Amino acid sequence: MTLKIVSCLSPNHDARPDGAAIDMLVLHYTGMRTADEALARLTDPAAKVSAHYTIGRDGRVFAHVAEERRAWHAGVSWWAGESNVNGRSIGIELVNPGHEFGYIAFAAEQIAALIDLAGAILKRHPIPPARVLGHSDVAPARKEDPGELFPWQQLAEFGIGVWPNFSSPVVTGEGDRAAVEGADAGRCLSSYGYGLPPHTDVSVTAVITAFQRHFRPTQINGQWDGECASALAALLALKAVS
Repeated sequence: MTLKIVSCLSPNHDARPDGAAIDMLVLHYTGMRTADEALARLTDPAAKVSAHYTIGRDGRVFAHVAEERRAWHAGVSWWAGESNVNGRSIGIELVNPGHEFGYIAFAAEQIAALIDLAGAILKRHPIPPARVLGHSDVAPARKEDPGELFPWQQLAEFGIGVWPNFSSPVVTGEGDRAAVEGADAGRCLSSYGYGLPPHTDVSVTAVITAFQRHFRPTQINGQWDGECASALAALLALKAVS
């Protein structure tokens, strides 16, 4: 599709850290009642928040901050040893009222525009598939967006992000029992990139919930199980070859 890009500049940005590569893409929902409310907040200097782009439900793309500048979208966050996620990422908001105001499925036009926009961003910047993330991935104790209705699998089919192969058998053997224990889950989730102690004060339960929201949205209960373990093993294998 031909992107419909509308200039909607935000004053809320600053310089990226010297030498910082743009190697993360972080996706959000706006979490406000209307698109107009969201755009007003993202461009309000008093709010001190922004994103590089917002995508409306009709597929229009609102451009707020130049990609070479740091937008203020991730807040307190952490991923794979990086606490300044804003400094290394591009942030895209998708208009959706979110869990607070009546979470709904994302519109087809919106996702089509995201696929085109994100695909172009990935051509401009060295962003590995495993570093296309949700806000809840980098801030699991604070955020739920873009949420369990976000079509991560569809995006992965277009080379945007990753999706685990659930056709692999679920681990059930006695020797694999440790893989479904909370402590081992934390170690493996940390190796994928999630922030856990001692790097952050986020609980293992919050991180498991964020992982499920992204990669196993059919059941979000904060409890580690064989399906989660299989999904994570598949993701770690994909990360190793990407």
